[in-house]
Amino acid sequence: MSKKVLVVDDAAFMRMMLKDILTKNGFEIVGEAENGAVGIVAYQKFKPDIVTMDITMPEMNGIDAVKAIKTLDAGAKIVMVSAMGQQSMVIEAIQAGASDFIVKPFQPERVIDALTKVLG
Repeated sequence: MSKKVLVVDDAAFMRMMLKDILTKNGFEIVGEAENGAVGIVAYQKFKPDIVTMDITMPEMNGIDAVKAIKTLDAGAKIVMVSAMGQQSMVIEAIQAGASDFIVKPFQPERVIDALTKVLG
């Protein structure tokens, strides 16, 4: 059974790249969101198995969104998406409850490995 993924990123191009990598590897994209606030609503609506969450977004960043989603669902599985040089923010996101992270530009194998590992 395919795993349901919610993709949260303010860049439509990045969402498209992630969706392409994931669907080619048997994941089902159930929703996408352009910022953390929309991501929280989408999480409640779609109940995904896992979320990919960009860190830097307008309105609400990924770290605040992780905290909010973990409050709603302590078992939520979230993989952060970070640009190079965002190590401190990645650490903050992990402390907030994220399970792992992937770095842009995406390496398809790393993306699939991270999600597969987090899903157990």
